[in-house]
Amino acid sequence: MASIGFYHLTRTRLDQALPALLSKTMKIKQHALVLCKDDQHVITLSEALWDNASLLWLPHGCHTSNRLDDMPLWQPIWLSIYEENVNEANYVFLVGGQCLQNIGPHQRIFDLFDGMDAQSIQLARERWSILKAQNHALSYWKQGDKGWVKE
Repeated sequence: MASIGFYHLTRTRLDQALPALLSKTMKIKQHALVLCKDDQHVITLSEALWDNASLLWLPHGCHTSNRLDDMPLWQPIWLSIYEENVNEANYVFLVGGQCLQNIGPHQRIFDLFDGMDAQSIQLARERWSILKAQNHALSYWKQGDKGWVKE
């Protein structure tokens, strides 16, 4: 069964937090799917990954309604508006309130939500309740002074 963590963004924006989480994912040699709400979200996050200030390069590919990058299997990070596992990702990052219909093939799910937006918080609570009712093991993480803190 997948480990599902809810990540409450309280100190940085998604485009700042996601590269750090994906860097850690790549360091342990895992592939990631980032499931986005729309094409613009994919474009914004793709630019953030190319422009990230960390020393780790974050190669990735994208799939939007009008763009499909080549060789997705070779991409350690795949940003998409579609629930697809074309890069054989074990880790899935849900952003913009996305829900995953098929949790089965994945080891870890990261549900990142904006702690400064009341609607985002409410929708995260609803996703938590649905997953809890399905007997999934859930964890809650909040940004602290020195990184993520499990609560």
